[in-house]
Amino acid sequence: MKQIDQFIEFVRDQYKTADFIPLHEPRFKGNEKKYVMETIDSTFVSSVGAYVDKFEAMMAEISQTNRAVAVVNGTAALQVALRLAGVKQGNEVLTQALTFVATANAIAYNNAHPIFLDVDLDTMGLSTDAVEGFLNEFGEIREDGCYNKKTGNKIAACLPMHTFGFPVHLNELMKVCDKWNIPVVEDAAESIGSTYHGKPTGSFGKLGIYSFNGNKIVTAGGGGAIVTKDEQLGDFAKHITTTAKKPHKYEYVHDELGHNYRMPNLNAALICAQLEQLDDFIENKRELAYKYTSHFNELGIKFRTENENTKANYWLMCVELANRNNRDEFLKETNEKGVMTRPIWQLMYKLSMYENCFRDDQKNAEFLEDRIVNIPSSVRI
Repeated sequence: MKQIDQFIEFVRDQYKTADFIPLHEPRFKGNEKKYVMETIDSTFVSSVGAYVDKFEAMMAEISQTNRAVAVVNGTAALQVALRLAGVKQGNEVLTQALTFVATANAIAYNNAHPIFLDVDLDTMGLSTDAVEGFLNEFGEIREDGCYNKKTGNKIAACLPMHTFGFPVHLNELMKVCDKWNIPVVEDAAESIGSTYHGKPTGSFGKLGIYSFNGNKIVTAGGGGAIVTKDEQLGDFAKHITTTAKKPHKYEYVHDELGHNYRMPNLNAALICAQLEQLDDFIENKRELAYKYTSHFNELGIKFRTENENTKANYWLMCVELANRNNRDEFLKETNEKGVMTRPIWQLMYKLSMYENCFRDDQKNAEFLEDRIVNIPSSVRI
């Protein structure tokens, strides 16, 4: 395809290099070294330190919530957030099959069952219509919540994921889940800085989570955060992610089955410096997205853009190709020529550990799986 060569030329011009261009690499342009060295000099390099506290305060402000809890990664954040929402062994969680595996794994870690429902074509995230359709057919309100009348299992949570930083239709989804008395936990791992009707993703549900893996817009090398407007729930999140140890000068007393999911102060120092640059990084990426939009319009290829009343962080930018053959050709040629591209994830029910889980028709998810390709999305220097 001549279009592929034109795309490669365009990307190389944006990044000003003839070398290999990765999909998304971190940028360290601020106080990262300074803050990390301060942490080393202080000797507080593990899970207690000033930068852990600072990070939690920064995340509460960014997410417009009342409490943020630093954890070791986004998957751990999801696992604990679901537990805090009330997910127990044998429960069911409504989610999407078009997602990174961590979304489904976090449900399984709580010994619960994922219910894979379709996504919307415009957001690539969990479809309100699919959720409502499932609940109208299988849902039953009881005194202590919503149950699946076919399986007899409690539907303990709804877990939407904001794919590549594009917010799902949150107002509609929240309305349906409120009607059926199902708490929402937002997987905002990919969407820090994205907003829906002016409010941050991660702030709509009972809890939200973020990831700071090395491939995210801002990174702690790893790291994650749980956020909530419920301060008491936030305090409990802090307690159980720090081994559920009761405060004491020297005694070791643990009053819950806790997790050792603490973020080290070294990582917190790194992410604090990164968060200081978040707005600039997102504006840089949004400028690139604007240029991609114009470029792909000229090539006759669909570049995925944000919906009305949303602001996307454009974490991983993507194109929608005509079919799977076009997708595979695009992937092969770009990667062979040193420009990294990746397909969207394989649908969760196609993985062996989730092949027996309930799923609906997945019409939109399968359409997108055949066509969506991520393209280089790093902040340009």
